[in-house]
Amino acid sequence: MTLPLELNLENCNFSDEQFFQLCQQNKNFRFERNAQGDLAIMSPTSGETSNRNIDLSYQLQAWNRRTKLGMAFDSSGGFILPNGAMRSPDAAWIPLVRWEALAPEVKTRFLPLCPDFIVELLSPTDSLARTQAKLQEFIDNGSRLGWLINRQNRQVEVYRSGQPVEILEQPEFLDGETVLPNFQLDLSTIW
Repeated sequence: MTLPLELNLENCNFSDEQFFQLCQQNKNFRFERNAQGDLAIMSPTSGETSNRNIDLSYQLQAWNRRTKLGMAFDSSGGFILPNGAMRSPDAAWIPLVRWEALAPEVKTRFLPLCPDFIVELLSPTDSLARTQAKLQEFIDNGSRLGWLINRQNRQVEVYRSGQPVEILEQPEFLDGETVLPNFQLDLSTIW
């Protein structure tokens, strides 16, 4: 199933398998799917944003390697949420017990679960409202902690399950709280 020249991105209603195959056969595109079945093609990031994304992922992965508490994922990882959406956060993490509960063949597909932790780094081309909705969607589907990092305003929105969004002004570090014990994201290289 290659990408046609004209594609109606609304109400595509692909099955999870059809959507996976569409993504595999069009590797030059990054797709997300919302709960209504609408597709979004994600544009590549700028060099600056990409550099900061890898630093963010590196810090999460370095902590995870030290603690061996779970599995970390970069922005290419797809997660099928309980509401049917398939989302790819800039970085994500799940506890090891959830990873080990997945069958080997499931690990080679988009993961059918909502990460416990997610982070989005707002790029200049991202819509703030759409990214806020994405973070809230993750929380509504089971994420326990999420960070929306807005470099332009030097602000971080902290999303927690069952709590209102907290806005932090120019923090130096972000604490992983009980979800990511002893993890602190150093924002000096992100700002």
